[in-house]
Order: sequence, then structure tokens, then C-alpha cells
Amino acid sequence: MVHLEHSWTPNIDRLAADGVRLTQHLAAAPVCTPSRAAFLTGRYPLRSGMVSSQGHRVLRWTAVSGGLPPSEISFAKILKDRGYTTGLIGKWHLGLNCASANDHCHHPLNHGFDYFYGMPFSMMADCERWGLSEKREVLERRLGICSQLVALAALTLTIGKLTHLIPASWTPVIWSTVVCLLLFTTSCVVGTLITHADCFLMRNHSITEQPMHSQRTTPLMLQEVSSFVKRNKQGPLLLFVSFLHVHTPLVTTEHFRGRSPHGLYGDNTEEMDWMVGQILDTLDTEGLTNSTLVYFTSDHGGSLEAQSGNNQYGGWNGIYKGGKGTGGWEGGIRVPGIFRWPGILPAGRVVHEPTSLMDVFPTVVHLAGGQVPQDRVVDGRDLLGLLQGTAQHSDHEFLMHYCESFLHAARWHQRDRGAVWKVHFATPVFQPDGAGACYGQVVCPCSGDGVTQHAPPLLFDLSRDPSEAHALTPDTEPSFHRVVETVVQAVAAHRRTLSPAPLQLDAADNTWKPWLQPCCGRFPFCWCDRDADPR
Repeated sequence: MVHLEHSWTPNIDRLAADGVRLTQHLAAAPVCTPSRAAFLTGRYPLRSGMVSSQGHRVLRWTAVSGGLPPSEISFAKILKDRGYTTGLIGKWHLGLNCASANDHCHHPLNHGFDYFYGMPFSMMADCERWGLSEKREVLERRLGICSQLVALAALTLTIGKLTHLIPASWTPVIWSTVVCLLLFTTSCVVGTLITHADCFLMRNHSITEQPMHSQRTTPLMLQEVSSFVKRNKQGPLLLFVSFLHVHTPLVTTEHFRGRSPHGLYGDNTEEMDWMVGQILDTLDTEGLTNSTLVYFTSDHGGSLEAQSGNNQYGGWNGIYKGGKGTGGWEGGIRVPGIFRWPGILPAGRVVHEPTSLMDVFPTVVHLAGGQVPQDRVVDGRDLLGLLQGTAQHSDHEFLMHYCESFLHAARWHQRDRGAVWKVHFATPVFQPDGAGACYGQVVCPCSGDGVTQHAPPLLFDLSRDPSEAHALTPDTEPSFHRVVETVVQAVAAHRRTLSPAPLQLDAADNTWKPWLQPCCGRFPFCWCDRDADPR
């Protein structure tokens, strides 16, 4: 009798079996906004300014002026110039406007995409008024405290006026009372305001749902994918499908809820896998499978801090230490990497060499017959030889691992020895002591008191210790000083290639601005549901 082990992700497993699997595939940042910027441009996010130095890890609102600068060149822009029809369906989270609510300077259509359908921002727990919250709970608490302080001031003024202890008119009392009522009212409706401000869908430059109806987003996205492929199958096409899944609030349709033994996260993962299968079936139906390069990955590791009680909502990272937000530890940056192209890439091939999401940029540009820009540093390396098996090693000798604008670690692939060394210059302080994450926070910090600076730095041999469980010392590793010095010199050489760029995620460009708020009605009454209308 043969025992068949059940697969919870049969379509992703099939994709891996039919393609090339990368086991040391790395995001350029441990959170979504800078990681996606690096993926699209092939450049460390610090080069484009898509980082912060102030603790703002991602773009915090839709109505901010920060975003992927128009001067950056995405692989979509190059492929569009090569005659490809380019589309993005799903999450963007790289900015929208600069100076007005409809200038769309950071919009996908301004970065090489011919078609866009999806969220200009990101799926958040606040979109569903979940138990977990990114902004709502903090704003409610701050507004509540402010309203109480103003109420106390109004009461003090009233008592002083009535007892003649404060010789003043009733005007301050009236105004403080009005302000108190406004603050209290805002604290009661701030959750609704957030869902209207950030949780909406667009088609190209037009808002289609504000706020979005998340339960029907999955079928709408699949419909858009199928429609895009059918419309453009006669010519070369590029389609970036950016799922809203495996991200709190884990919106899962009724058909998949309760199916997985791994809870709601498992349900959500199984639904995403089903969506992958539907997209692959579309390629089959349209006769495009053998002429299409399919790439599957994630922009960062699982969010360990996304938990409530005994429920883990942010996934898990297996043997790898840390998670989303930890810039140096493997759990924040080591992600799945699968490439499938029947007849071109050998099925079942496994590559253990260090590779990066940034490598997609030069790889697809080369395949499209384009040229990597020569007027800027591009950090990605063409993967085609490695994927096909004609190259033995990755072109990455060193890779830098940033947390915001701070370099936390660097990796050295010592090819002649077959070793991959990781040097940590800074690591977050996990909470509580002995934990593997910063529980009680949204993500671990990148700087300040919550980070330990290491002198000498920590050293790990990932080829023998991928879990980064045993830091090496001069006593346990004879090459300790040589390895550290080699990496320090590589970091210095890397820093000499950096040019100053305005930091798009710092407060000046990452604070909500009402004049930048997209609205399909008269602000602040932003509401529409155009996808419910027949088209």
C-alpha cells in the first residue's frame, strides 16, 4: 500500500515540480513597500529613496506624497518600450499622488504598466475592522485621550467661570466644548474613515469601489486576470499578479473557510493556491503555457507578531530566525522562488545559490531583448544561466541586508569554499527575552534602543547553520577575522556606489494629506460601487 501525503498547496507544488526552485531566494527588504520597489527596479530600495530613517517602514496612507519616484525605471517600463502589453492586477503600495488627488505621479500607469486593477494601497486589518489593527486602535486611543484632556479643560473653565475664579468670557468654554465633541466623534468614526481612505479598488485611473467589498475581490481579480490574458494573448505580454492573500486580515471566501487544519492562515493560503491554479489553467486554455515564463515569490517573510491569543495570523518561517520586519535574520528576507518555462527551464531543478528578487529585473529585460539602464547602478543579476543550468554559481558574491536605511547584515558567497557567510552588524532585541520576534509590536525596530549594535559583528555560516543558531567566534572559526574583514571591505565598496536620494517614507512625504485623498464622491463622502454595475 502506498501512502500519499496530502498537499495543502497542490498548484504551487505543481509549479515547483515543473520548474526551477530557488532555495536561497532573498527579498531586498523585510517589509512590502521597499521590497516591491527593489523588485520592480532591480535596485536596493535605498538607491531610489524608498526607505525611511525615522521608523516608517512602509507607506502609511494612500494620501501621502511619497512613492516610487517617476525617475526610476521598472522592468515593466522597459518591456512596454519593447512592444509588450503590461498589466498589474492586485496590490501596488508604491504611492499614488504627489501634489493633487489626481496627478497619479506614482501610479502603476506612470511606471510602465498599460493596465491596472487593484488596490493602490495595501490590504490591512483595518480594512475589515479586525481584532488586530495597524492604525485604527492607535488613532482611537490618541483621539480619546485628546478629547478627555479638552473636556477637562472645558470643565475647568466652566467651574472657574461659575465660581468667578477665572475672569474670562464664555467663548473659550464654548470652543473647547466644540473641539471636545469633534475629537470624540472622530474617535468613534475613525475606523470607517480609514476604510474609505485606504481600502478601495481602482481600474487604471478610476476608483471602482470605495470602500472595497473584500469578499468579492478574489473573483474580481481572477476575472481581470483572465480578461487581460485573453485580450492580449496575440502579442507579447507581461502580467504582474500581486495577491492580497496571506496578509492580515486574511480575507477568505466562504468556500475555503474552515478547510485547513492550520486555521484561518491555512484557509487563506489554500485559497491563494487555488487562485494560482486558476491562473495556470487560464494559460493552458489560451495555449500560452509553453511560451510563458511564470515566476512565483513573496516580498518578505511571515509576520510572527501578527497573533492574537493562541492564533497565529502572520504565517511561520520554519527553521529561519525572525520574520517580517527583521532586516538581517533569514526569516524576514528568505522567500519562495519558483520559475517555470516548459521546454526552456529544466523541470525539477533546484538552485541553492544566493539569488534576489532584484534579479528578476535584468532577467526579464534580457529575455525581452532590452538593455539594462547604464545611467544608474542596477544590483540585480541575470538569472537565466543559473536557471537553465549553464552557470554553476550566482553572480552575487555579496548581498546587503537593509532595515530601513540602516545596514543590518551582509552576506558573502565564498565560492571557492562553498560557504555562505552572514555578518550581522545590528540585530533587533526580541521581546520577551528568549522569543524569536518582537511580540507586542507590529514589527521589530531598525534603530534606537530596540536594536543591539555588534562590535565585533556576529558571524554565521549559513551553509552549515541556516537557522543562524550558533554564532561563530575566533575560537570556533579560524577564518573569523578574515571573513569579517572581507565583508566589511565589501560593505565599504558598496557604500561608495550610493548616491543621496530623498527618503520617500520619512514623515514629510509619509503623512496623510487631505488634498491628496482619492475620492469617488465629494470629499469626505467617498463612496462608489461601479463594479456592481453591468459593464
